[in-house]
Amino acid sequence: MIRLAPTRRAILAAALLAGTALAGTALAADPAPLVVAKTFVTQSLDPVDGSAGWALVSHGVAEGLFTVSREGTIVPLLAEAAERRDDGAWIVSLAPGRMFSDGTPVEAEAVAAALNRTGAENPAARASAGRLTFTPLDARTLLVETERPTPILPSILAEWAFPVYRRTDAGPIFTGPYSVASFEPGARIALSPNPHYPNAEARAPIDLRRVGDGQAMAIALAAGEVDLAFNLPVEALSMLRDRAGVTARSFPVAYQYMMFMNTREGPLADPAVRRAIDRAVDRATLVAAIRAGRPAAGAFAQTYPFAADVVPAHDPVEARRLLEAAGWSLGADGVRAKDGERLVLDLVAYPQRPDLVTLQPVLRAALAEIGVGVTTRVTEQPNDVASGGDFDLLLWAQHTAPAGDPAFFLSLFLGSEGARNYAGWSSGALDALVAELASAEDPAERIRLAREAQAVAAEGVPVAYLVTPEWHVGLSDRLAGYEPWGSDYYVIRPDLLPAD
Repeated sequence: MIRLAPTRRAILAAALLAGTALAGTALAADPAPLVVAKTFVTQSLDPVDGSAGWALVSHGVAEGLFTVSREGTIVPLLAEAAERRDDGAWIVSLAPGRMFSDGTPVEAEAVAAALNRTGAENPAARASAGRLTFTPLDARTLLVETERPTPILPSILAEWAFPVYRRTDAGPIFTGPYSVASFEPGARIALSPNPHYPNAEARAPIDLRRVGDGQAMAIALAAGEVDLAFNLPVEALSMLRDRAGVTARSFPVAYQYMMFMNTREGPLADPAVRRAIDRAVDRATLVAAIRAGRPAAGAFAQTYPFAADVVPAHDPVEARRLLEAAGWSLGADGVRAKDGERLVLDLVAYPQRPDLVTLQPVLRAALAEIGVGVTTRVTEQPNDVASGGDFDLLLWAQHTAPAGDPAFFLSLFLGSEGARNYAGWSSGALDALVAELASAEDPAERIRLAREAQAVAAEGVPVAYLVTPEWHVGLSDRLAGYEPWGSDYYVIRPDLLPAD
């Protein structure tokens, strides 16, 4: 049997996440809300809707059975332990004393009902091990059976698709340090401290607002209208660092900035054209444009042992050769054409990740050097554009290993049947490697399979990995002690305690 139970380190990490390890002084009556500005606020409070589960955890509303600690390890949260049986099923025991924000105890029946519903309705919940089936054995014990055998169930349950909730006629009820007092989809959420969460009396209400423009967010912070500005543009930092009462911090993230290529039809259906575009990109120039981060070597940040370790070469000469060999000849206007069709591509970005908009003109210039014309546009609805295939080239920001394992991204975004295979690319070789990865138990074997899968994708080039970024936050004196970590998966946390 394999058993994952809380070690002393895991207990301490889980306690920190729960707020029980924090020293807090009870706040005065009716404390002023903390104002948190982000570039993204959830459109839905229902975890079956797209990436709402990620947003609800990021907003401090929801929690999972397991989570990722600040040190990057998988630790129990609403669960207490997980044990793998000889038949491949798992037994998950729930932590004692946890409650939903309405005071209802967290018990196996409600957890099973919620997660079975999520598994049925949200494809992201089926990415790593297929459909998971949860059966309550008693109030604190769950039997978890997986469609595909997996040795890493705790890691899968730490993925963003699996927040725990209780369904009610008024909507889902969660367990996080905050509950939703009012909600304007995609725009604003008023959060109240969850009275049933440890250390609730030390927390202030939160006014969470979406501010789509990074410069507007920086100006609001400088004017004293915001206490936490998350994902500021780098050009705002010098101004903020000279401002009294404001602290600016930068931190590395495990996101990758990437560019999906629509392989379904048109010029990008030809792998030679995709390879040419990949060779035309100078990743060092992209890093210089956003003034932070490092060139991306592959699908995963270099902090992971399964990351690729060679940055794709910038070789415009080879890019031109590939296009010539594919029949795309340079015209008098500097744009290539083939059979009367000009090679002009639509490059899409979205403002919720300001760096992506910054990268657009740099990429347009790089592709112009090899005779590829580019039109650019910015959309407020990137998920609709991505799922509808309404693009040639789509800039995207993605945490590719949100629970510390490579299978999630490789299956969901690159697998032939992946629900987020935005490029529309299919590879039997990659699918076979992902299938092996799903059941591989040896860590070294998982690393090998993940790297081989990245090599297969690098040959087919459905996506060009561009930059592993660094992000920036701004803080008022009320939150001067806030330390960002976990990319944007844990922005509003139990330890978000005001200085006053």
